[in-house]
Amino acid sequence: MLKNTDIEIITSIKTLLATSKKKLVIIPHENPDGDAIGSALGLGQVLADFGHEVKVLSANDYPVFLKWFSSDVPVIIYDKDKKKAKSWLNQADAMICVDFNEAKRAGKLEKKILEFGHKKVLIDHHPYPTQFCDFMVSETSYSSTAELVFDVLEATGLNENLSQKAAEALYTGILTDTGGFSHNISKNTFKVVSGLLNYEINTDKIQSSVFHNYSADRMKLLGYCLNEKMQVFPEYRAAVISISKEELKRFNFQPGDTEGFVNYPLSIKNIVFSALFIEKDGYVKASFRSKGNFPANKFSSSHFNGGGHLNAAGGESELNFEKTLLKFTQLLPEYKHQLLETTI
Repeated sequence: MLKNTDIEIITSIKTLLATSKKKLVIIPHENPDGDAIGSALGLGQVLADFGHEVKVLSANDYPVFLKWFSSDVPVIIYDKDKKKAKSWLNQADAMICVDFNEAKRAGKLEKKILEFGHKKVLIDHHPYPTQFCDFMVSETSYSSTAELVFDVLEATGLNENLSQKAAEALYTGILTDTGGFSHNISKNTFKVVSGLLNYEINTDKIQSSVFHNYSADRMKLLGYCLNEKMQVFPEYRAAVISISKEELKRFNFQPGDTEGFVNYPLSIKNIVFSALFIEKDGYVKASFRSKGNFPANKFSSSHFNGGGHLNAAGGESELNFEKTLLKFTQLLPEYKHQLLETTI
């Protein structure tokens, strides 16, 4: 149910996308995860089947374990082919941004998005959106952007073009952003999933492709992190994993290899807050997960220039790797009472 989107917005999107055929570009956020690429390809497939010429444009590459989709919508990687990306941006009649709500989350494509001269549509489920698109569908009650895309397609009548290929991609987006249907789910989530199952998608294959398709190096990195790099603070019901650039190199890191690492400490009895810090060039990437009513998003926005959902947030630090980790551990006493009082 689209609770926060005016009917005028839906009507405008329907007029833009469900009438004449156009050239469209769909942009997910930088470092696309399952929801970002699943939403982009699922929506793109529907629009292509309607008759539009569609290309997905990503700032950088996405994980190997998300490259099995049967969708025939092409994906242009800006990092690898700037000429082709710029050419399509120049040709496109409209732009659709999925799974992010401020232009900077698209990384190197931020400027291209802001400078785009035609109509722009946003479809996203993250809180606190910024106004950078003409038509914004921002619904924070949704488990995932993929779930939201399904309802937008239904509201605009474009769901008549939904196919098995599109359903497969949208199901993957929901599956990954809910951690295998373990969090952020609602009645509507299962209603949408039920609708996607009508297209005879192979859920066993999708589950295996997403969760059982890692490299040996990734598994070794995970084992190393849990054994050597995880610190547990039972007095604060918290835990943290930290990974340096040197450690990533040692385990032949590939994009997506650390996906889900931040969730593992939450499997420990009585732990309600988990953090993951990864050293990058010039900054430290931060991920936060929580249980119950502890606000990972507020913690991130207050201290690590980030934000997100109540139980899943991200951010970054401009401090060096060691000082960032120290900052996190020094913040825990400030939240001790709140963490101890968190109910799960």
